[in-house]
Amino acid sequence: MIEFRSVSKRFPDGTLAVDDFSLVLPARQTTVFVGSSGSGKTTLLRMINRMVDPTSGDVEIDGESVLSRDPVKLRRSIGYVMQNSGLMPHFTVLENVGTVLRLDGASKKDAEARSRELLDVVGLDQSLAERYPSQLSGGQQQRVGVARGLAADPNILLMDEPFGAVDPIVRADLQQELIRLQRELDKTVVFVTHDIDEAFLLGDQVVILDKSARMVQSGTPSEIMEQPANDFVAAFIGADKGRRALRLKTTPHGTVVVDAEGRTQGTLQADTVVDDSLPAEQGG
Repeated sequence: MIEFRSVSKRFPDGTLAVDDFSLVLPARQTTVFVGSSGSGKTTLLRMINRMVDPTSGDVEIDGESVLSRDPVKLRRSIGYVMQNSGLMPHFTVLENVGTVLRLDGASKKDAEARSRELLDVVGLDQSLAERYPSQLSGGQQQRVGVARGLAADPNILLMDEPFGAVDPIVRADLQQELIRLQRELDKTVVFVTHDIDEAFLLGDQVVILDKSARMVQSGTPSEIMEQPANDFVAAFIGADKGRRALRLKTTPHGTVVVDAEGRTQGTLQADTVVDDSLPAEQGG
């Protein structure tokens, strides 16, 4: 369990990035910090592994202050995945994945064996093991970054907008891969994004932030969509002006679900139970 206790962060230039933030992040669940640029979400994430120390307040992991931990040892015990993968260009895929293991004293043989296992875990072909980052696609690089974050089998995995630099199709694949991994590995994941749809897809707990990491609302995706805390949240998630309103539309090929703009969002399966209160639009 991760707990922020009245945390604030003011940078030397006077910027108040985080202002008195408190929250418990449940163990073995995915908590997503979502907000626009400058909302302090990345600063909060980096406080967990002491890449940023708070000006005041504390962050605890299982009741122990991270400030009492050696920063280097703490970072090596926590997985970290960033945007653009952050891979070392002169290292092969296997060497990149095994970096933390080698720093922690693992033999080259053991680090390579573990790295090859992780290529399978994140859905990468073994034929890529000896390639360099420049020889990989953006999606492959991000998978290598995830594998590196998992190499030391950490309980906590921090993910700072890890899918923001890839195209929409690859991003959707990586999102589904993360859902699968979390289901199988049961980690405590802290994920940062500015994309509310990504937050709702991945998060067990979604935390919507305004400037200086002011928490506007926290809850499950269903709770937030069903009961936005205020007009800011309603606008942020697209609930104002009916942008998230869905309706059924009957077509010659079956019933589809369309949004307020008339765009098809999905289809209904034959065994789907439909609430009679949901309006259906007839015609093609």
